[in-house]
Amino acid sequence: MIVIRWDKHLRHDRRRSDHTARAYVATAHRLIGFLGRHRGAAVDAAMLAAVEPADLRAYLAERRGDGIGNTSAARELSAVRGFLAFALGEGQSLPRLKGPRVKRGVPRPVSPDEAVALAEDAAESASAPWIAARDLAVLLLLYGAGLRVGEAMGLTGEILPLGESMRVTGKRAKTRIVPLLAPVRAAIDDYVRQCPWPMERGAPLFRGARGGPLSADLVRRAVRGARARLGLSERTTPHALRHSFATHLLGRGADLRSLQELLGHASLSSTQIYTAVDAAHLLDVYRNAHPRA
Repeated sequence: MIVIRWDKHLRHDRRRSDHTARAYVATAHRLIGFLGRHRGAAVDAAMLAAVEPADLRAYLAERRGDGIGNTSAARELSAVRGFLAFALGEGQSLPRLKGPRVKRGVPRPVSPDEAVALAEDAAESASAPWIAARDLAVLLLLYGAGLRVGEAMGLTGEILPLGESMRVTGKRAKTRIVPLLAPVRAAIDDYVRQCPWPMERGAPLFRGARGGPLSADLVRRAVRGARARLGLSERTTPHALRHSFATHLLGRGADLRSLQELLGHASLSSTQIYTAVDAAHLLDVYRNAHPRA
């Protein structure tokens, strides 16, 4: 079946993450189900090749009826185009359809004090001392090295013993070197000393309570609890710590190219959003401090 081959292509040829592959495959199933109802016939290669812009507009209209917004609709259309391109093969023209306009949001960073307080509060609320050390190490790593939460969960004992930097595998299996600040190294070393599970080279660095890989959902849950106790915004998430890392470096004079490397962005345009973050921060300072603001 074409969807099964699409799934394999995403995971093995394109090296997409499990999350992305599942989302794209789900979109392919939705599209095929819609076309079957819309055309009143079984969907085959010939029908996929005959898809027109009107069909895609009708599909997106149905998805809008499910309650998705502009951002989700744009992602859905991107996934549909990718699936059709794969199904039709090289050299085949795709139906042209302009996607919905998406206003790119500006990340909301937290202050350095708030980032540290978040990590410490999450640790203080842990159920065991070694779990407290783990949560502190994970959250300081997200803020201190700018990792995505999935990248932190993917670390193994191979990074030990720690040095002044470490190699991280990010999206599309792209690797980069990130520096490790002394407080981050100390927090990870403390966790390693307390962790009851052996730190084998191929085993996950961060473990769950039963010794399996730590779930990103548990990290998000710990952050939700800490931000509620500290009265922080709902936008204070594990990924907001990565945004804060980038914003604070830019505010201290880091150039965009260096920041792009540290964050593991494939495109500089993904990094340029942080110039808006820093400008917004400066505007807030101006409004709060200038006597005529």
